[in-house]
Amino acid sequence: MTAFAELTSPQIAELRDGPRKPVLLLPVGAVEPHGPHAPLATDLLISAGMCQRAADRLAGDDDLRVLVLPALDYGVTDMGASFPGVISISPETLCALIKDVCASLKRQGLDRIVVVNNHYEPAHVTALRTATKDAGVAYLDLLRRANVARLTDEFRSGSCHAGQYETSLVLADRPELVDTAVQRELPPVLVDMPAAMSAGHKDFVEMGMDAAYCGTPAGATAAEGKSTFDTLTDLLVELIREVGRA
Repeated sequence: MTAFAELTSPQIAELRDGPRKPVLLLPVGAVEPHGPHAPLATDLLISAGMCQRAADRLAGDDDLRVLVLPALDYGVTDMGASFPGVISISPETLCALIKDVCASLKRQGLDRIVVVNNHYEPAHVTALRTATKDAGVAYLDLLRRANVARLTDEFRSGSCHAGQYETSLVLADRPELVDTAVQRELPPVLVDMPAAMSAGHKDFVEMGMDAAYCGTPAGATAAEGKSTFDTLTDLLVELIREVGRA
């Protein structure tokens, strides 16, 4: 069993005091539009999928016991505000939530925590970087140059919101949530999101993402998603082992 909240209180005590060091993973995402084809929960599905795969891969580890905490579904997602379905919280709320959750666990002696995020709105990322630093826990920052270099061409291009990169990951994990009939007909929308944000554009429409996606969703495949999940899981397992050595 790898779900933290499915254990009993005595089992958590046994885990904490046992010979294998517990490492807890906190998946974070957002509820925001991902084109006309992919689910609002795309970012969280990717984070949760990574965490589950990492926990499964390390299930037989002699030194570590990896558990997945209940996910934090909500994030800072103002850029999608003009589309139905978006649910955004403030950076202050997100930062406080992360810090409170981590502080609660650390008071119990469960201090090896890794926050895993796949929503990249700048205010959201800044809040997570601040919260994890203040809380003294690890953050898998997929926007760091060394991590970006290991991901797909589309991800590196910055034109990857609900495009081939993210849609492939959902197809690999929850294919029933992708409207593939729509996905296959979507034309490429090439928007360098980091450059657009640097130029002062504050929402998807201003960036030219009238359908709340960019990249090439029509090129997405489950096979690419599985391959990308392997890479993402490699990155997470490497950080888990680093946290376990601390």
